[in-house]
Amino acid sequence: MKPQFLIAAPSSNSGKTTLTLGLLKALSLRGYKVQPFKCGPDYLDTKHHTVAASQQSINLDAFMMSQEHIHSLYRRNTQNADIAVVEGVMGLFDGAYKMQGSSAEMAILLDLPVILVVNAKAMAYSVAPLLHGFKTFDSRLTIAGVIFNFVTTESHYQFLKEACEDVGLESLGYIPANPEISIPSRHLGLSVSTEHNYSEIIEKAALHIAKTVQIDRLVDLCTSSISTTQTSPAHTPNTASLKIAVAQDEAFNFTYPENLEVLKRLGQVTFFSPLRDTILPEADLIYLPGGYPELHLKELSENISLRNALLAYCQNNGYVLAECGGMMYLGKAISNAEGKEYPMTGFLDITTSMQHAKLSLGYRSIYHNDNIYKGHEFHYSIMTTANESTTDVQVKTARQRDIDVPVYRKNNVLASYIHFYWGEDCSLLYDLVGIKNLYTH
Repeated sequence: MKPQFLIAAPSSNSGKTTLTLGLLKALSLRGYKVQPFKCGPDYLDTKHHTVAASQQSINLDAFMMSQEHIHSLYRRNTQNADIAVVEGVMGLFDGAYKMQGSSAEMAILLDLPVILVVNAKAMAYSVAPLLHGFKTFDSRLTIAGVIFNFVTTESHYQFLKEACEDVGLESLGYIPANPEISIPSRHLGLSVSTEHNYSEIIEKAALHIAKTVQIDRLVDLCTSSISTTQTSPAHTPNTASLKIAVAQDEAFNFTYPENLEVLKRLGQVTFFSPLRDTILPEADLIYLPGGYPELHLKELSENISLRNALLAYCQNNGYVLAECGGMMYLGKAISNAEGKEYPMTGFLDITTSMQHAKLSLGYRSIYHNDNIYKGHEFHYSIMTTANESTTDVQVKTARQRDIDVPVYRKNNVLASYIHFYWGEDCSLLYDLVGIKNLYTH
């Protein structure tokens, strides 16, 4: 038996991330070993979770992962933890299609009680029908308690508490608005931790929340047994040892922990920085993940030695997987928001720009050779020129609609705006990237 729960909200912008970070830190300060998780494909929330809990946060995604894989990840990562905390995504029932892939689906799958965070800034007793609806909409779901955010006074909270009592839900306290624990936004979500003192913000959030939220009662309410659903082990190919180089710095850091674990099982992983390193590590495979290259255009462009080394590697049939920002870096140039162009690697005959930023967002299914691979697209940059031929894949949305997302295959380089997940099955690396050919040489 151990405390475990999912933090959700009726809608986005209710403050669930701030509450999650504050709770993670508050529980850690009380001596608990806390294991954080994040519903959905978000890279940034997991980074902040990791700072708050001093424990690597793990993505749980019902679109990109099978139920068996989710159970396996959850059990494995909670095995040595005292408490498991899962942060939901968007509104509780918001999924890629109806509630498919939603926080509610994850709570049901893992048998997790839900702590509902409600933005009550402009609401009093009218919260009662809202809570009634969330409580009764799906009988498989258990809402263990409610925390009200942006509550100004104790008298305001009394109206909300009475609403909870009439609906039959337990109120676990409230959080007054506090600009000191506000996390600045960024065009791809919450800001990256290197630009602000997040440790300080998170510490303040923990102290702020502990004043008016009944943390001990929350822990007592949410103590239950971890699901013991049997799962089959993930497929791990029997391969020779590869030398794998992964770009990792302020410009390139959008990586799923499970993807990196798979690479480590395939061989020796070395990390390098396109911002600072002047030579490439010796590698059979290079992984260029997404990130924020647009925030470091000058440094990336001026590192001519590394750009030339990467260009030569690609031209000499080196194996490369480049996702989103990594693909942009392999292009001829990237323009900033003001339209100033910075030369990049120049291997792909494409240029990208932040000048007329447009959001592209959503889950993607990639069909190739009777196989289906899953990923996620999330970027504001646009492609201004694209003179490369696309590979023979079909890309669909979560609703199975065709979508024009270019996937480039040139020499042994696979590049796309899509962030792939191969933590459950690395056949994508063999099929699309083609590293199976490394074992025939």
